Amino acid sequence: MMKIRVPSLFAFGFACTFATFSFAGESLETEARTLAAEFIGQLKPLLKSALQEGGPVNAIEVCSHEAPKLADSLAAESGWLVRRVSLKSRNASRAIPDPWETDVLNEFNRRQQAGEIPAQINYSETTPSHFRYMQAQGVDGVCLTCHGQHLSQEVTDVLQKYYPDDIATGYSVGQIRGAISLTRPL
Repeated sequence: MMKIRVPSLFAFGFACTFATFSFAGESLETEARTLAAEFIGQLKPLLKSALQEGGPVNAIEVCSHEAPKLADSLAAESGWLVRRVSLKSRNASRAIPDPWETDVLNEFNRRQQAGEIPAQINYSETTPSHFRYMQAQGVDGVCLTCHGQHLSQEVTDVLQKYYPDDIATGYSVGQIRGAISLTRPL
């Protein structure tokens, strides 16, 4: 009789551990999605307002100062590492993807080219030490002013001033420009 109970208890314990792990992963993914949406939800209106108030030059200046502050503030409040990354980075000191992020960004590009909508493209992964999540950032029409194929000389000059290593141009509407990358230690 004991031989039957031990495997049953073992299986029950394993199932409970797996269920807890899955639930924690789902909870972390929900938290990451919420945090990414909060980041985007705060940054996008800032940039739109800056564009309306002072044109692209103002938007570039606001982006160069406010986006890093916003990411750092959300990280401090949440305990997550919050970054914007891109295969074609604008800010070489903050936006260069690590190897995992590079692989995910390449996969995002494949998914977008296969017809997925950028706003719906994301990926998460749990490792023994971290939970990682990335949310794709697509190019909208307004993005083309500073990230498009044909930039004004004024925009080019200001980009050079704030981002001397900028390679985040040449995009078309609908492409993946980068991603919000979130990491939380476990």
